[in-house]
Order: sequence, then structure tokens, then C-alpha cells
Amino acid sequence: MNALKILPLVLLYPAAASAAETDGWWQPFSAINSGDTAWVMTSAVLVLFMTLPGLALFYGGMVRKKNLLSTMMHSFSVGALVSVLWMLIGYSLAFTPGNAFIGGLERVLLNGMSLDVAKEMVTVSPNAGSVPEAVFMFFQMTFAVISTAIIAGAFAERMKYSAMMLFSGLWMLLVYVPTAHWVWGGGFMSAGGVFDYAGGTVVHINAGVAGLVAALVLGKRVGYGKEAMPPHNMAFTLVGAAMLWVGWFGFNAGSAVAANASAGMAMAVTQIAAATGALVWLLCEKLVGHKPSALGLASGAVAGLVGITPAAGFVDPKGALVIGIVTAAGCYWASVILKRKLGYDDSLDAFGIHGFGGLIGAVLTGLVFNNQIFGGDAVIGKQVLIQLKDALTTIVYSGVMSFVILKVVSIVCGGLRVERDIEREGLDLNIHGERVE
Repeated sequence: MNALKILPLVLLYPAAASAAETDGWWQPFSAINSGDTAWVMTSAVLVLFMTLPGLALFYGGMVRKKNLLSTMMHSFSVGALVSVLWMLIGYSLAFTPGNAFIGGLERVLLNGMSLDVAKEMVTVSPNAGSVPEAVFMFFQMTFAVISTAIIAGAFAERMKYSAMMLFSGLWMLLVYVPTAHWVWGGGFMSAGGVFDYAGGTVVHINAGVAGLVAALVLGKRVGYGKEAMPPHNMAFTLVGAAMLWVGWFGFNAGSAVAANASAGMAMAVTQIAAATGALVWLLCEKLVGHKPSALGLASGAVAGLVGITPAAGFVDPKGALVIGIVTAAGCYWASVILKRKLGYDDSLDAFGIHGFGGLIGAVLTGLVFNNQIFGGDAVIGKQVLIQLKDALTTIVYSGVMSFVILKVVSIVCGGLRVERDIEREGLDLNIHGERVE
């Protein structure tokens, strides 16, 4: 048999092996737990609520009025785009059997994910054996949506809509999907023992680093550092932050993928970290001589939520308190002091809060975990090294791949930024033909 005849068999073998493994995903209806299913469905809606409308309002309130619709369009458009791409191929590559680096092709177009009412059988994922696979797929889809949408906070008010859409789609497939597989889909980070309950590495470090790279590649907004760029509507931002806070319980407690004791503890520590983060940020403002601000309150709460995300299933309330304090203080330093010193324009602190906060949370998870909470036998020194190694791996991968994607998108779209006059006049009217009166 010559090479040309062998090649198709070699290419088809991984898919065939994957198909054989996923055939075992069929389970009787009796294997489905209605309580777990109801909770994961509710959690999925809560996580989607974080993006639509939570993140849209949170980001929208912080930009200038002339870019309000454009900024909110980012979240809505990414929500639609990522949902379709996740259905087409993203879910399959992230969560079906493959190798240590990427999943298989068995669920392309969600092929094979189904139920048979007559036989009372339904497919379930090994990651969530007590809920229908369709519910687990949708839950994970909402994670991909918000992870991609977070990045837009770094390049708000200056990126072409076409470039933003192309970059978002490519980034989700080439960066988010592989890292999700590494940590949650049976990849090498999972095998190495990383603690990432709900996405400190996969979501926040990943998106935050991509945002920083995008901010550096695009450059500063016209007038940045020379003109005042106050938030357009802090009421929007506070409402958006409240939606993020409430939705985050689906993010963290939902990651138990069951209505059980682990979900209950994850919910409790999430609230403790968020509340602590909000108070610590206000204290930081007071210590440097500023008035306690609504933006600070919202930023601190989100920082605490980011920090607890990787740790939610591994820490007790005392650990959550530590994470809330350290993460909020660290994010304040990164967003207010570091950004000013280095001079980059991370418009809405996507890196300062999500990237930097995700890194702090990932490392602290290896320090303040409680084996009793999750039935583990981890050792602090070893776990910190694992957390650091995988966080740094994600930083390098996301940074390099985001840079490459941006360069490719720039070529395809004839540049990443809108023209100077368009940026001055505002993106709402020039790109979308609409504006807020």
C-alpha cells in the first residue's frame, strides 16, 4: 500500500478512535439527575447573563458616550459569533477525546450529541455524567462567550468592527479551545494536577493577556494621556457589575456540574471574595488620598471574583478572604499604578483585572487550598509550582498566539484601527450608523 493510500487512514484514525470512545456516552434517562440538570441549566443562563447584558453594561458605562453602542455591540456580537463557532467545532475540540493538546472531531456540528426518547437514552459527557450532554455543552459555551468578550475591554474605542469579529473568532478557536482542553478536557495540564475550578487560567489569564497584547499592538487611543476620558455613565457600570456579581455564582458554583455540597461551598466563597475585594479596593483609594468611587467599588468586586474563580472548589471561607484581599490590592496596583508607569492603554483594564487578577488567583489557589474541601492530598510547595508553571504556559501561549492572530487580521482587514477622524467623531455613528442621544 503506497503513501497516498495510507494517508487518508492515518488522518481518519483519530476521528474513528474518538467515535468509538464517545459511543459510550449514551446513558439511560434514569442516569440523569433532575436536580443537577436544573442547577447546571440555571448556571448556564447566569453565565450568559454575565455577558448579555452584564459585561455589555459594565464596559459600556466606562467608555465615552460616542462609543457606547459600539462597546456594547462587542459583547452581543461576540456572544452570537462564539455560540455558532462552539457548535460547529469548538466544543468538539475542547471536550471530546483526542490527545494531550487538543480534542477530537467526533462532535463537529454537534454530531452524535442527541437523545432517543423511544429508547429512553441520552448522551452525557464524562465531565458531567448526571446531566444531558446538551446542557453541559451549553454551559461550556457560555464560558467561551464571556472569555472572548472580556478581551474587548482592552481595545475599546479604537478597533474596527470587522477586525474585532475576525480576531474574536480566531482567538476563541486557536487560543481558548486548546487551553480549555488542556485544563478541563483531559489535556496535559489536567494530567499534571493543576487547580482551576472555573477558569482562572482558561478564562481570565487567557483573555487578560490577549487584551494586553491587543492594546499594545493597536496603540493608545487618540488623545490618551492628554485629554480627559471620563466614563460616560457610571450607573451602567454599577448595574453591569451587579449583574456580573450575581451571574458569577453560575460561573463558580455551576462548575461543580451538580447541585451538591461542593457547589454550595463554591457559592459561599465566591460571595466572600467578591465582597472583600470591593472593600479592599475602596480602602486602597482611601490610602492614596482618593474618594471612594463607584468605579472602584465595581472594580474591586470584579477583582475578588476573578481571584476566587480558580479556587472556588478548593478553598474554605478563610482562604476566600485571603484571595479577596490580595487580588483586589494587586489589581488596584496593576490597573492604577503599573498601567500609568508603563503607559499602555488598556482601556477598561481587561489585563489589570482579569489577566493580573487571574494570575494572582491561580498562584494563591496553590497556597490556600484545603484538601478537606475537595478530598485531595495536594502539597503546598508542589502545588504552587504546578500553578505557576501552567499559568506561565498560558501567558506565553495566549500572548504569542494573540499577537500572530492580530497580525493576520490586520493584513486581511487592511489594518486593525479605525481612521483617526472616525475615532475622534466616535465609532457608534461611523461604524454602526447609530448613536445615543
